[in-house]
Amino acid sequence: MKAFMTGATGFIGTHVARRLIASRHELRCLVRRPSPAARELQSLGATLVAGDLNNPASLAAGMRGCDWVIHLAGLYSFWERNRQAFHNVNVNGTRNVMECALETGVPKVVHVSTVGVFGKPADSPFIETSTPGPTRCTEYYRTKAEADVIVWDLHRSRNLPVVVVYPCAVLGAGDPKATGQFIQNLIKRRLPATVFDDSVMTFVHVDDVAEVIVRAAEKEGNIGERYVAGSQRMSFREVSRLVSDVSGVGLPKLQLPGWLAMMNAHALTWLAGLTGKSPMWGMSVDQMQAMREGFSADGSKAERELCVKYTPVRTAVEEAIESYRNG
Repeated sequence: MKAFMTGATGFIGTHVARRLIASRHELRCLVRRPSPAARELQSLGATLVAGDLNNPASLAAGMRGCDWVIHLAGLYSFWERNRQAFHNVNVNGTRNVMECALETGVPKVVHVSTVGVFGKPADSPFIETSTPGPTRCTEYYRTKAEADVIVWDLHRSRNLPVVVVYPCAVLGAGDPKATGQFIQNLIKRRLPATVFDDSVMTFVHVDDVAEVIVRAAEKEGNIGERYVAGSQRMSFREVSRLVSDVSGVGLPKLQLPGWLAMMNAHALTWLAGLTGKSPMWGMSVDQMQAMREGFSADGSKAERELCVKYTPVRTAVEEAIESYRNG
């Protein structure tokens, strides 16, 4: 099959791209500028398409003649000095991708969202058909939820042939984002205290997320389906102990009370707005709220319908720690 992909140079995207190429699918990747990651994908056989999410002409040019569109590009962050950037990328960019897919007549679109769009449902653990909670605790979750509404509205009103994948907290080698930074801070003894130890999240290996995405594209007759990609529910206390066990590095002696963690997050986020530098220890208001809220999701539908076998979280942590020590 011929696939057009956005976000191919990101953490999840590079794994999806390699998986597609290894399966002999023909791949076109949207790239804003040349980069080592883009050149590596090109060396593996991908075709690079210069463009941007907010340049519909470049999107349409890349999509024409393709069997699939895989939309992974997004602004995944818990702090941006310019918060409008979340809307520009996650909402406007997604709308452009979906409308171009309709315009070019692509037979199938795989949109990659996040379980954060569900907020805090009454169901615990929640599944794909659970009613979302009333609020989203971060700007990233809010804008991804808004994009989700656009995608499903286009599916209902204009027959957008879409499948949506909802990854949980992703772990793996070389993760530069929040979860990876949390592990690095622990093994490099940067954290003076742990926070929200009792909060629970559902974790998943990055290779398993890539597998869910590719199999969702390959599966026939699943237009309109949703798949949560997540394997193991763990508290931050359990994750921290696992990181300590694998790395041999002791944990901070202090546990910061939730109210004090949020007070510090507000102060550090205010300071970041003045300096333009991300809050120390990743303690932005949004990130602390995301950790406090957590999410308990059930990814077993992907196991049943896509025959995905989830990798143990310990393996993902081992690979992540090895990459940070060798990087």
